[in-house]
Amino acid sequence: MNNSFTHFDQAGNAIMVDISEKREHDRIAVAEGSIIVNETIMNAIKNHTAKKGDVLGTARIAGIMAVKHTPDLIPLCHTISITNSSIDFQIDEENQKVKAVCTVKTCDRTGVEMEALTGVTTSLLTIYDMCKAIDKRMEITDIRLVYKDGGVSGEFIR
Repeated sequence: MNNSFTHFDQAGNAIMVDISEKREHDRIAVAEGSIIVNETIMNAIKNHTAKKGDVLGTARIAGIMAVKHTPDLIPLCHTISITNSSIDFQIDEENQKVKAVCTVKTCDRTGVEMEALTGVTTSLLTIYDMCKAIDKRMEITDIRLVYKDGGVSGEFIR
C-alpha cells in the first residue's frame, strides 16, 4: 500500500492527482449507511404518509444526483464518467433503522469510492430532511465503504 500523500506537491501545496498516465478500468464502489428513526417516522416511510411525499423515492433521486455532483462538493475530486448509479434501501423495523446502499460504476482512470460515499450520505440526509418535522432526533450512522474493485489497488471488501 502506498502511504505517500498524493494530494500535496513537494512544497506542501494541495494539488489534484495527475491521472493522465493511468489506464481506464471498469470500477465499482459500494457504500452503505443507516438512519435510526422512531416508530412514527418508520410508519410514515413504510406507508408513504410523510407530508413531504415519498421519502425513499426522493432520497433515491437525491443520492443519484449527489453521485453526479461529487466533484463539485469534494475538493480535488476528479470529474469522471458515471456509467451506473443506484441507491437501495432496507427497512429494519426491529432496530428502527433504514439502511441505504449506494452502488456506483464507471470505466475511467480513477475510482468511484467518493461518489458512492457521497450518494449514500445524501440519501440519508434527504430522509432526515423529509422527516425532521416528525422528530429531529434521527441519527445517521455507520457510513462506510463496503466494497470497491478496479484499478491498480484492486479489490477491497470490508
